[in-house]
Amino acid sequence: MLYAILLALCFGILEGVTEWLPVSSTGHIILLRHFLPLTLDDDFFELFEVVIQLGAMCAVGVLFFHTLWPFSKNKDATKRRATWALWGKILVATLPAAFFGLLFDDLIDRVLFNPLTVAVSLIAYGVLFLVIERRRALPRIHRVEDITYTDALRIGAFQVLSLIPGTSRSGATILGGLLLGISRPVSALFSFFLGLPTMAGAGTLKVAKFLFSGAHLSRTEWLILAVGTLTAFLLSLFALRFLTDFVRRHTFSSFGIYRILLGAAVLLTFIL
Repeated sequence: MLYAILLALCFGILEGVTEWLPVSSTGHIILLRHFLPLTLDDDFFELFEVVIQLGAMCAVGVLFFHTLWPFSKNKDATKRRATWALWGKILVATLPAAFFGLLFDDLIDRVLFNPLTVAVSLIAYGVLFLVIERRRALPRIHRVEDITYTDALRIGAFQVLSLIPGTSRSGATILGGLLLGISRPVSALFSFFLGLPTMAGAGTLKVAKFLFSGAHLSRTEWLILAVGTLTAFLLSLFALRFLTDFVRRHTFSSFGIYRILLGAAVLLTFIL
């Protein structure tokens, strides 16, 4: 049981940090599973991965509650309309990935969820980050309110790429934002917001599949879920604040380099 709690802590830390950084939580999980062999049932571990993602998602709601809550007492009618408009854009951006995810979720898990695909995706998008940061023009959008519905839908189209393991949901949406002329801080912020309905939808689907399969959780498994979820939530608070501050002064090039190195590590693990 102690080892299972240790696993929950490690995976919770990993999820909390890597979910919001454009570095692919999947790639890190593959490496961690290689060095820390699982003692958990495969079906339960799939549920565990989804639930700790929901813990990470809650951190966005806590940190940006005022921005996202339209009924705040400090908001006048104009600000409330702006908040509703922001939610409209978030939901529009969610549609492409929701559509393709529902169609191909099982196929993607069966065919693409392997170390080779993850390694190639990590390296390919790492190179893209380096290229885009060197060649992109000056951004035209510096406030999240200035993102249009068309921009949101295009960012959502980029999020479809994140269905391929190793791409990184935040990495795909941030890259999309940069290519569309959105500033780094705003691209990161909208990516955080977009994670709310995306992760909630995907999480609900996975949990429903698990429950409808007739499976039941033991007390130990409930404890593992609680430890992993709380850890992911707390680490996400740190990761979100770090990235929000980091992109105000730095480019995403360092993440591109990191992705390439991580991809090489995953590829080496796969070969060995």
